[in-house]
Amino acid sequence: MGSIYYTITEVTDYGPFITKLVLPMRAVVKAEAVKPACFSVYVERKDKQGEVLLLPKSWTEPDLKAPSKGYGTILDAYPSGIDGARGEEGAFVTLEMKHGPLDPLAAPIAPLNGMNEYIVSDYRITQIAEIASETGEALTGLVFDRCAGNTAKQAERFLQGISSFQAEPLNYGYFVPQTGNGKRPLLIWLHGGGEGGTDPAIAYTGNNVVNLAGDDIQAKLGGTFVLVPQTRTFWLDDGSGQYGRTGKSKYVEALKALIDEFVALNEAAIDTDRIYIGGCSNGGFMTMRMVLDYPAYFAAAFPVCEALYDEVIGDADIERIKHLPIWLTHAKDDSIVRPEETAVPTYERLIKAGAKDVHFSYFDRVADLHGRFADERGEPFVYHGHFSWIYALNDDCRLDYDGQPVVVNGREVSLMEWLALQKK
Repeated sequence: MGSIYYTITEVTDYGPFITKLVLPMRAVVKAEAVKPACFSVYVERKDKQGEVLLLPKSWTEPDLKAPSKGYGTILDAYPSGIDGARGEEGAFVTLEMKHGPLDPLAAPIAPLNGMNEYIVSDYRITQIAEIASETGEALTGLVFDRCAGNTAKQAERFLQGISSFQAEPLNYGYFVPQTGNGKRPLLIWLHGGGEGGTDPAIAYTGNNVVNLAGDDIQAKLGGTFVLVPQTRTFWLDDGSGQYGRTGKSKYVEALKALIDEFVALNEAAIDTDRIYIGGCSNGGFMTMRMVLDYPAYFAAAFPVCEALYDEVIGDADIERIKHLPIWLTHAKDDSIVRPEETAVPTYERLIKAGAKDVHFSYFDRVADLHGRFADERGEPFVYHGHFSWIYALNDDCRLDYDGQPVVVNGREVSLMEWLALQKK
């Protein structure tokens, strides 16, 4: 049996990845002695019964499956403490692992039965070259094959709960603002179709929803509560258990009950005139469903790649919500939820009806804007067109439907800056 190791998980634009492996060494080692070539990393991704998962090779090719196991690529290696922080010397060695859309073996979640779940990532790290220690002893042949713990700092900011609505209790994650004064706004995020289930952590880590609790967005909103409900199936479920075009959801009453309960539990701290609702895909559908059903409740909405087909929205519905500040986001090459059937005609009808504060960031495609992931040629990674939530969660939405910046009171604003200005 080998030694223990620790993992560090980071939530990225493409979901969570194990980005670092932290190895306890038998002696203190110096930076000049530690190289990526000193180690080999092998991983098997397993279900809770210990079986290696048979998974799609890529998100866009779900029918091409293979055993989820193989060797990872070590990008860097250095002495550290148990927290993985780089040092000139240390009693631990940290391995920084290649991860991202092209490296699914580093992901601690997988789409099982159509929805993402946290899985078991079983690593075996083998030392394959000697490392000199401070004592003069040459460390050699070390094997690390027992995970002793994981750290995921972004996710640890969130707490979890379950609503008391007996007909359909919903799990949820939530963040309590650590900045700001007085009553703070409430920002509600509704997850996509792949983040339903019974583990609320999936709802805020399956995509980079944790960024809503990050310093930048929190500062723009003056400190905001973040509420992330989770449905057991999917928001588009009208009771049939199937995806359809009815425009109905069996979760409307349950979701409103959860929101009301959360607001009541935090009555002294939440400003009920500043409740904002948004979400992606399935959650974008539910965002539209909620504002149609409760048009006076929310201060603003920001549906992303929303899946409420325009054909089920009546003219009376348009009249009912045209007063509400709404900022839509979608990509033109989205082949999962086609904007010409959903967001585009709905937006155009709202404008025609006289909506004064409705905006639409309409992107040609979804590409990495922050140097986080690259393709095989080293160019910024281009995601599937459905992934426009990446722009919303990074607060990269600034342009309106006409390609011009959104301007409020003579100042160009981003989506989150615009949200911060909305009040009933």
